[in-house]
Amino acid sequence: MLQPSRIYLLLTAVFLAQFLFSQNSQHIKATLLPETHEIAIQQEITYRNTSSDTLNNLYLYDWNNAYANKNTALAKRFAEEFNKSLHLAKEEDRGATHIISLTDKNFDFLKWERIEEDDILKVQLKFPIYPGKEYVLKLSYKIKLPSAQFTGYGFTDTNEYQLRYWYITPALYNNGWELYSNKSLNDLNILNRDIDIAFKYPKLYHVITDLNTTDTQDDGLTYIKHLTGNNRGDIKLYFLKENNFSIYKDEAFELISNVESKDLSKVVMAISAERVIKYIDSTLGSYPHKKLLITEEDYKKNPLYGLNQLPSFLRPFPEEFQYELKILKTALHEYLNNTLYLDNRKENWVKDGIETYLLMKYVDAFYKDMKLLGKLSKIWGIRSFHMAQMDFNDQYPYLYMLMARTYSDQPLTSQRDSLIKFNERIANKYKSGVGLAYLNSYLGNNYIDKKIKEFYTTYNSNDVNSNDFEKLLKRDAPKNIDWFFNTYVATNKKIDFKIKKFKKKDDSIFVTLKNKRHTNVPITLYGIDKNDSVLFKNWYEDIKNSETVSVPRKDVKRLVLNYDRVIPEFNERDNWKSVNGFLSTNRKLKFQFFKDTEDPYYNQIFYVPVLSFNIYDGITPGMRLYNKTFLAKPFIYDIQPSYAFGENALVGSGTLRFRKYVNHDNMYLIDAFLAGSSFHYADGLRYSTITPSLTFRFRNDDLRSNERELLNMRFVNVLRDYSPNIDTDPDYSVFNVRYAYGNNGIINYKSWFADFQIASDFAKVSFNWEYRKLFQNNRQLNIRFFAGKFIYNQTNSDYFSYALDRPTDYLFDYDYLGRSEDTGIFSQQLIIAEGGFKSKLENPYANDWIVTTNASFNIWRWIEMYGDVGMIRNMNQDARFVYDSGIRLNLVTDYFELYFPIYSNNGWEIAQPQYDEKIRFIVTLSPKTLIGLFTRKWF
Repeated sequence: MLQPSRIYLLLTAVFLAQFLFSQNSQHIKATLLPETHEIAIQQEITYRNTSSDTLNNLYLYDWNNAYANKNTALAKRFAEEFNKSLHLAKEEDRGATHIISLTDKNFDFLKWERIEEDDILKVQLKFPIYPGKEYVLKLSYKIKLPSAQFTGYGFTDTNEYQLRYWYITPALYNNGWELYSNKSLNDLNILNRDIDIAFKYPKLYHVITDLNTTDTQDDGLTYIKHLTGNNRGDIKLYFLKENNFSIYKDEAFELISNVESKDLSKVVMAISAERVIKYIDSTLGSYPHKKLLITEEDYKKNPLYGLNQLPSFLRPFPEEFQYELKILKTALHEYLNNTLYLDNRKENWVKDGIETYLLMKYVDAFYKDMKLLGKLSKIWGIRSFHMAQMDFNDQYPYLYMLMARTYSDQPLTSQRDSLIKFNERIANKYKSGVGLAYLNSYLGNNYIDKKIKEFYTTYNSNDVNSNDFEKLLKRDAPKNIDWFFNTYVATNKKIDFKIKKFKKKDDSIFVTLKNKRHTNVPITLYGIDKNDSVLFKNWYEDIKNSETVSVPRKDVKRLVLNYDRVIPEFNERDNWKSVNGFLSTNRKLKFQFFKDTEDPYYNQIFYVPVLSFNIYDGITPGMRLYNKTFLAKPFIYDIQPSYAFGENALVGSGTLRFRKYVNHDNMYLIDAFLAGSSFHYADGLRYSTITPSLTFRFRNDDLRSNERELLNMRFVNVLRDYSPNIDTDPDYSVFNVRYAYGNNGIINYKSWFADFQIASDFAKVSFNWEYRKLFQNNRQLNIRFFAGKFIYNQTNSDYFSYALDRPTDYLFDYDYLGRSEDTGIFSQQLIIAEGGFKSKLENPYANDWIVTTNASFNIWRWIEMYGDVGMIRNMNQDARFVYDSGIRLNLVTDYFELYFPIYSNNGWEIAQPQYDEKIRFIVTLSPKTLIGLFTRKWF
């Protein structure tokens, strides 16, 4: 008699056999034209309507046309990630598709149009496709391939070809058409019942593919290669002049790879490849195709992020280990992608989870002792770091937590094109794999290992969805796992427990566990003895608020939640208690050189030398003391005592900050801090500031959006040594409120702020608006508008007045290298604020009101013309019209720029003596600011 599980599998197989019959078929005749980087294609698509709906239109993906112009979804995606390559591309580097004809099987022409995204075709059918019926489309078209510089696919500099998404294919239908555009996510993978390709190409090329070659015809100067495949999805073809691929044969399948390791011999590479093949076959099951193709380009698209991405001479891992993980990750990705046909844009978390989980299991099986820092973890001076003590697999929950701690994480069920880049490439993949490891630990008996293999065996070479995965995991589960799918997968709720208190009684300890986030998931409690051995491990479920549990008392030294750290907890710092008294429950102090990962068993204080400079303090070395780890934490202090050699005096700065991330409408962060500093603002003259501040930050519901808003309130207190050159009270306090908006895009940039300041002697309001636009012809327009008005002004100097070109910075906000200089190179430093002028005009201050506009327009690349105009008025005087103009070298916007004045109220400045003193510059020396230039596309 058949077991129920066998009956289930049999019924599933019968259903899938019917489902298999319902997929698309592709028959393609293609000719490669290397001279023009084109492919001429004749194609027949057999589409079968597997839905219960009658279809009157067909939609087709034409992803090659995503490179055609600057308005496609792909071009917009690039711009969102601060990549201008497609926007600035030359016409010959762009891709495009030219449809010659599109007919039905009777050769009747069909009406078609491109929808707004430009890489999707809408075809009007002459008769409907009823459920279960087929429809044949015949297409004739020519594609112009894009340069591979954009996404890695297309034609290369050496006139070789790496083809992906090069032919037209039907769109997905799931209770409606899924109109997915090419967004460089490599997530189009539609199951074709069979595919047949006859490809004509010049003899100088080698064709690399994992399709079956049935015949090759010699046509004199060209070959015609016939390629076939059954139950295939994404088809990649490589036309190379030099065949740099190796073939590793095994009983399971052939691995075709050009993933290389310069430091390993061919024999060692073959042994590593064989180990990987056997591992995949044993953990997933038999591969249904004869060959598996993996490439260096595939790995670059889906790398294992971490220290193994460093240049080879810096990587701290054994070469064999790096090579195996490299081919394992790439092979797993392709193995799953070529056999499990999920909607990759909506449900890719299933494959991501399996891939990451099996990577973790591989390291546990073959490299269990590998540390996160590899061989660096054994070096004196580094081995004391907590990061050096972390296992290699600890990087997965850690990199996920990098986003969770800043509330930038997104549910695993989020559509892929809605994920910010760090989540799409790293955090969500790792959260998914860590979740399966969590589930496996909870269910025990290697339950997830067995279910992954069963899932793959049941559904490979078929369409499948995440509900199938969920049902299979739940069917024989020894415990309820609804929480995993309803909470861990479907939301971004954080997991955070603590040991609230404990009480010893007789031979038991009564422990109160608190669920700080009310996220109803299971948690582990361990008992640890004096030798750090585990005495017990208990799982506790359904703790919605708090619960008291009883555990054995014998030999227990510490009680620890999540001791094996398999659960990705938001905060592990309150996970343990010592049972030997109050003082022993407190974390000890640990002073450590440089920043480290968070060690939950210590209060870490980091120290690192710092160096700053201004012309008064001179070279200023110091020591920075702080508690900020790589992961965000609520309370941060940062103190930097320094010694100014220029003044032979102690100087420095410090902050105490509390950051509270919240989910309240669009407000996501409350930031309160107390900042202080003491430096010199002129020779022998010291200033000190004490500033309490409170900021509310807001962001768009769409985390990919660059829109940000903030409301800041601060009270700036300044204590200065008296200067005879500044006729104003040296000590003052200013209450400042600012509301700011910014949308920092590389094509369109918009920002504005409204500012109010009040002090004992004045009150003023200001408004600042900036706009940048990169046009279709690659010209860029920059416009800035500023207006300011004193409500009342009882000061007797221009120290608090509006300035045309060089604000006095009485709030000490700007990074002036020489804030009191009127002459010399440091007086030429430019900070665009207030008037924003570049020329130094007479009487540049306004103690009543000011209105200015700054604009620039590029002439060629980073060479721009600029012009500034405005009106300023001082009390008891008429308003004055002011202007200037010149050339701007916009080398890196806001970071490094040069300004060369030409004509202004001063006349023809370019013809005046000592012109070199009129040149202005913007330079950014802050490491934090410069790092933001490179990381902005990720977050």
